[in-house]
Parts: sequence; structure tokens; C-alpha cells
Amino acid sequence: MRRQYISVISLLVIILWSSCRKDFEYDPSNGNLSFSKDTVFLDTVFTNIGSGTYALTVYNRTGVDLEIPSIRLGQGPLSNYRLNVDGMPGKEFQGIPIRARDSLFIFIETTFDISQANGPTFLYTDAILFDSGFNLQEVALVTLVKDAIFLFPRADSSGQKETLNLGPDGNGNEILVEGFTLGPDQLDFTNEKPYVIYGYAAVPENATLVMEAGTRVHFHQNSGIWVQPSASLQINGALSTDTLLLEKEVIFEGDRLEPEFDNIPGQWGTLWMARGSVNNRIDHLTLKNATVGLLVEGDGTLETPTLTIRNSQIYDAVSVNLWAKTAWVDAENLVLGSAGSTSLYCNLGGKYAFVHSTIANYWNRGLRNGAAVQIDNQTNLPSGELAVGNLEEANFVNSIIDGNGMFELELIGNQTNTFNFSFQNCLIKINDQAAGVSGNPLYDFQDPALYAEVLLNQSARFTDTAKNDFSLGPDSPVLGAAQEAAALRVPFDILGYDRTLMPDMGAYQFISND
Repeated sequence: MRRQYISVISLLVIILWSSCRKDFEYDPSNGNLSFSKDTVFLDTVFTNIGSGTYALTVYNRTGVDLEIPSIRLGQGPLSNYRLNVDGMPGKEFQGIPIRARDSLFIFIETTFDISQANGPTFLYTDAILFDSGFNLQEVALVTLVKDAIFLFPRADSSGQKETLNLGPDGNGNEILVEGFTLGPDQLDFTNEKPYVIYGYAAVPENATLVMEAGTRVHFHQNSGIWVQPSASLQINGALSTDTLLLEKEVIFEGDRLEPEFDNIPGQWGTLWMARGSVNNRIDHLTLKNATVGLLVEGDGTLETPTLTIRNSQIYDAVSVNLWAKTAWVDAENLVLGSAGSTSLYCNLGGKYAFVHSTIANYWNRGLRNGAAVQIDNQTNLPSGELAVGNLEEANFVNSIIDGNGMFELELIGNQTNTFNFSFQNCLIKINDQAAGVSGNPLYDFQDPALYAEVLLNQSARFTDTAKNDFSLGPDSPVLGAAQEAAALRVPFDILGYDRTLMPDMGAYQFISND
């Protein structure tokens, strides 16, 4: 019996020893690892700003457990890349196990100082090395680094950052934001390097911020530009020869350069033209992915335009693309694309002229609670008070108002204040039999003083609304439907094509490729 116990115990020891050996003994890898990619391309980053995190998967496709003798960066501790191997941060690792037919993850990030390179852009490379000698395997790492001009609020000795007082909110409370006032040597933006703005950059009173053709401005989260009273903004973009690169366009967008952020709304704040700012002019601007694209406040007198905007496009704001409050806006060849609420909001009256403009809200990121165009002369303030203003005029000529809803024009006027508007040779997407429309004198489509030569409830048939391409398809009902006299005043479309012969509604003239 004692011998039987000894035999059983010996057998258990052998089984346990074999099990432990299988669990804890690994064969060294000998160049037989596989990878999810042979090169990891980290997207373009600005100097001294960390990249996003990128993943590499390492596979052991063999039937035995392996140990990788070493994983390291080719440039060693001096590399500007950072690794995280299965949860362990570092730049060099020893004895990394990987089970049979299993995998491990490596996460990669980088931060690079452009002063170490020559020129405003630099292709920074390194490699992740697995093992050494005859068993060496490697995966290349590639990042394009851009130099930039960084503008940001300073901090005092206690770490408190500069702030700007943007005035009272609807409840009378001061709006304080992190920000700074641009100095005299910061008021001319060029196309030599991109600009990256942290916080709000204020244009000082009696000064003008000028941007030359090809300027690129990137905004960090909760950042923007504030044009103060008596200050001005002049954006001098020009027609580009390359419709993809837009080399002469001025572009405003967020500071995340990864492709997946290209059309993500709400990455930054707004371009705010404060009450009392003067002579603001914009030509050939693309503004995207803001919270509110343009916020334009009138001066109360409306003796000159608050904003003159030409050949520009604003889209993918999380709220409103163009919000004008008792302002005077003069627009030609303007494209206001999709927004989370309203593409164009003419709020509390004002004075507006939109000629050959395309206003189309095809928001596809959830429900939206606004029409493509909303015009009112009254609004309820957060304090509960009712604010009113006179709508001196809101004239739309040869323009398109479209979207993926059935009610893309909302007019809210009281019986006390002025509410003057007109639509001439426009396409308007609206259900004229819907509640609130039928019998409402603001929607009397038979009144030629309000609606002349309009197309109702038809789709403009754009090329690709999901990609913010609001050029016209060959079967669009707006082809040749524009008023010729107005087209002669704006003879070229947003891309520079002649529209004087058989002009189309909207910012784009259809050009056949046949």
C-alpha cells in the first residue's frame, strides 16, 4: 500500500512538473514572428505636440510558446518614439513571452522637436527591432513632422493663464475664456508655416488681422479668434488651381491632423466677430469642424456691412455654421453645409443679402433640431426676457436651401418689428402643406413680393453631400434656373467657372465632363 502511495505521488509530481514546464518554458524566437504591418505610418504631427497612439500586432503563428529575446527602438533611448509593449512603457524590453498561436500588442507614439531637422517639414523615421543578428526582424516607423507658429495665452508665476472677457452672457454673467491679445507683430498671418492657436486670440481694438492666400490656421479644443469692437479681420484667400490641395485657400480647422479627424464636428470654438467690429472681409475661406463656424454680431446701426464674404465654405459645425445676430452680412458664392442644428441663422433681425449661395444641411450624425435656414426677429434669452430686433431685409437670389429634412426654411416674425425678406429664383426644400406653413402669410408662396420664380420641394441633387461636395449633378432641377441679371453681377462661380450663359442656382455652375 505504501508503495502504491509513492507511485501515485511520483505520478502527480511528473504531471505537475510537465504542466509547469509547458506553462513557463519558452523557445527563443528565431525570426519567425509575423506582424500586422511592415511599416507603421504615424500621421502628420506638429512639432512638440504628441501624436495619436498607433497599434502594431505581433503574432506567434507557430505551435510552440516563444520568448522574444529583445524588443527595442533602432535609435535606442534617444529615439523620439515611445513604446508600450503589453502594458509596459519604455524603449527597450527583454525576454517578452508570446504563447503559441497568440499575439501581443505594441502601442507607438511620438513627439518631435523640429529644431532637430532642416526645413519646415521633416520625415522622421526609426524602427522597432525584434531580436538581433540572423534572427533580427524589424518594423519601420515613419512620421511627417511639420513646423508651426504657436500662439497661446501666457501663464504667470502661479500658473494662472491669461483670460479674455468676452462680455456678458444671456444671464448677464461675464464670459471669461483662456486667451490673449495678438501683438503688433502677430497681425499678419502668412502661408510660410501653419498657425496653431491655443485659447482665443483677440484682435485688438483699432487693429486689423490680415491673412494672405494659402494661410493655414489650426485651433486647439475650445479655441478660436475674437475680433474685438472697432477691430477688423481681412482674409485674402484666392482661387486655387488644385481643387484638392486648395493651395491658395485660407483654411481654418482643428489641430488633430489624423485622417479620422478630418470631418469631426466640434473640435474647436468659433470665429467671433464681436459687436462693433468693422470692415470684416473674407474671400476664399474653408472653415470646418468648429462648434459655431462664424458668429457675427452687428453694431446696432447697420450703416456698413458687418461681414462681406465671398467664395467660401463652412461646414460640419456641431451647432451653427453661420450665426448672425442683428448683423449686416453680404454674401456671394457662399456654401454653408451640414451642421448639428442650423446651417444659417439670421437672428434678431439685421440686414442680409445672399446671392448664388448654397445652404444645404445634410447632417448625418444624429438628429438635428433646426432647419437649414432660420430667420427671426425675436428670441427668448436664458434670463427669460424676450429680445427683439428689426429685420430690415433678408434677400436671397439664385440660391439653394436644401437638406435631408422636409422643413428647411423656418421664419419666425412677430407683429411688432420689421420682418422684410424675399426669395428670387431659389430652390427651397419645404413641405408647403405642413402645419405652421399652410395659411401662414410668411409662407405665402403665391406672393411674388416674397417668392418669385422659386422651386419648392425639390432636391438639388448634389454630387456627394456626405463628403461636403455640393457641386451639382447633371440632372439637378436648378440648372439654367437662375436669374441672368443677378448672375451677371457675380459672373464666376466659387471655382472660377463662367456662369453668364444659362446660369445655375447656387454657388456652383454645373460643368459637364463630356
